[in-house]
Amino acid sequence: MMAGGLDVEDKNDAEEVGDLLATPGLADALESDRFKQFLDHVPIAIAVSELHPSEAITYCNFEFERLTGRPATEIQGHAWTALPGVAAPRDDDTPLGEAVQTDDEYIGTFTIDKDGNRIDVDAWSNTIESDEGIPMFRLVALASTGLAGRGAGEQDDQTVREKDVLLRELQHRVKNNLQMITALIRMEARNVADGETGARFDRLAGRINSLAILYDLLAGEGTGESVDLGVYLSQVASSVMQAHAVEGIRLELKVDTWPVSINVAMPAGLVVNELMINALKHAFVGRDGGTITVSSLVDDTGCRVVVADDGVGLPEGETWPRPGKLGAVIAQSLKQNAKATIEVCSTPNEGVRVNIFFAREAAKPGPA
Repeated sequence: MMAGGLDVEDKNDAEEVGDLLATPGLADALESDRFKQFLDHVPIAIAVSELHPSEAITYCNFEFERLTGRPATEIQGHAWTALPGVAAPRDDDTPLGEAVQTDDEYIGTFTIDKDGNRIDVDAWSNTIESDEGIPMFRLVALASTGLAGRGAGEQDDQTVREKDVLLRELQHRVKNNLQMITALIRMEARNVADGETGARFDRLAGRINSLAILYDLLAGEGTGESVDLGVYLSQVASSVMQAHAVEGIRLELKVDTWPVSINVAMPAGLVVNELMINALKHAFVGRDGGTITVSSLVDDTGCRVVVADDGVGLPEGETWPRPGKLGAVIAQSLKQNAKATIEVCSTPNEGVRVNIFFAREAAKPGPA
């Protein structure tokens, strides 16, 4: 596969990969094995089109094929009109393929006929611009609502309306999670070295999974204003342990149920994900095992989230998060969104303890 006259698979320098993503070559990057391996397993249906010289779909992942019931050969190389689906509301006959080209961010619920069944999907459309602000690509994402389809009756119509409100709230509060996915891919790829590719994309997959867990929790609750922080952090911690299971390392989990705003829950989950992966990969080197503790406890003043381990501690001269890394961006987001304070304590051969506190008033659900 060629990009600008260079063989991408021969580009072993991390900076060159970053340069590729920073130029109008994202479609080429998506065709490379390393990007396809990651995106093919993202738990969100994703398709990308290149806008110039004429718009055509250049990539769709496995989840997109599964959800639409169309193989990649019937999607890639075609216009968005190749997509099945029509708007779910009874008074709206807008085709999905037309809507993704005229709207931006969350565009609504659409009904797809798949294998004789009618399923509803929520759809997003997001234009990706170059560093010069020129629209270069369109990224479309779909997620099944689990609802029955267009002829479902008044109760399902009400559920669709509630779902619409919930997902619009999600998009508003997390600053468009499609842009978050794109930013995560771009920022992480700039730091990729060949010997670390698997580990780095494994970490990236964990971040995306934390967002997917949040989406699932929101979809299962009746409001788009809040998410239970205790339940969310428990699921994130359990997911990290399952994905990075290391013999001899156990998780101690203690949480209180407490509803918080979505824009607080999201960075909190990402911070817990980052700290746990760091501990699993580095804290117990040369040891037979150890314990990682995650707690989220609430009192009259607010919430204290603690992630700690009894490992070897941080290397001398290092702290968390490291400036310039994505962990620092995530930690700063938590500080801004929840007015959180973060304290890091590391003791050689005794471990690392990160204490996070945010007040009730700063984290309560409500209008953004």
